[in-house]
Amino acid sequence: MRTTNLLRSQAEKIGFKRAKSGAPPGTMVYTGRKEMDQTHVHLTQYGPAQDRFEHQMAEDAIPDVHETFGTTWYDVRGLHDVELIETLGKRYDIHPLALEDIVDVLARPKMEAYKDGVLFQLKAFAFDEEKRQLSVEQVSIYLYENTVLTFQEDAGDLFASVRKRLETKSGRIRSRSADYLAYALVDNVTDRYFNVLDKIEETLDALEDGILKRPEVKTKGKIHDLKLSLLTMRKSISPLREMVGSFGDSDHKLITEDTQLFVRDLKDHVIQVNDLIETYRDVTNGLYDLYVSEISFRTNSVVQTLTIVSTIFMPLSFLAGIYGMNFEYIPELHARRGYFILLGVMVTIVVVMLFWFRRRGWLQSGDA
Repeated sequence: MRTTNLLRSQAEKIGFKRAKSGAPPGTMVYTGRKEMDQTHVHLTQYGPAQDRFEHQMAEDAIPDVHETFGTTWYDVRGLHDVELIETLGKRYDIHPLALEDIVDVLARPKMEAYKDGVLFQLKAFAFDEEKRQLSVEQVSIYLYENTVLTFQEDAGDLFASVRKRLETKSGRIRSRSADYLAYALVDNVTDRYFNVLDKIEETLDALEDGILKRPEVKTKGKIHDLKLSLLTMRKSISPLREMVGSFGDSDHKLITEDTQLFVRDLKDHVIQVNDLIETYRDVTNGLYDLYVSEISFRTNSVVQTLTIVSTIFMPLSFLAGIYGMNFEYIPELHARRGYFILLGVMVTIVVVMLFWFRRRGWLQSGDA
């Protein structure tokens, strides 16, 4: 993402943020941009005693729950419909402060425990390799008794792999409680970080090859884009370690010890992601240094070539200048082969100088 676009995006969000300045705590104000026309609500229900899995979707409405299922999962896509989210909040007794954070896309990744529920907030990323742009999406997961509610900014399904596991009965989700589903959703978003970092790594490799072969002026902008993307990821993922740590050590009634064992493993993944980001930031800084070095080296090569050419022509110009003087008595001036003798002397001087330059190592090629 270019610096101007990034600053413009942040300025727009800050503008929305100011709209809630002075409002009492718990006031729901959507601080992002409207990404879709209608809010989609996806309802998924499953349980260990049921052989069937049910999924339904509604626009700008809340699908009805079948009480026969063990676990209920509402997936809300689109945060601009504050009234609909408030209705869900009243139905599942979501704390007003939690509702305020859900519609605040600038909220820091964190875990907040309330009396009857737990809120997890984190960022999801997608990376466009061609444009080298990193898109950021706010994701909120609210854990309630036998119920999980997720809130996404965009219409895309971030949790498609989790939904597929539920449909095929694979894994542990169908046989475990709602807190394990919340863990699986957080883990799913974390796994997507590795996919984004893989794309960034491929882009870094391509940039390195391009710099070594033929550095271009626009390469500097590409490196700057990647540097901004990694900085954005670092700022968003660094607090995630604290959130996952709180998840794994929580004594909340809705979080079981069995699930916490898996959460502690998730903490290792988060640490690995942070380490990769720091590594790629160092690589990006190294690429910039490599770019500057290559540009300087090629510039010096051009200057060296021009200097050698100028140096070679200096004695030739000297000789041509002497024999171009208007004096009648100049040695070899009237000699029949004087012109060819002078050319031979010039060629000999060029050969001797080139040989000497090569002995000094001044004629080494750029690939040497």
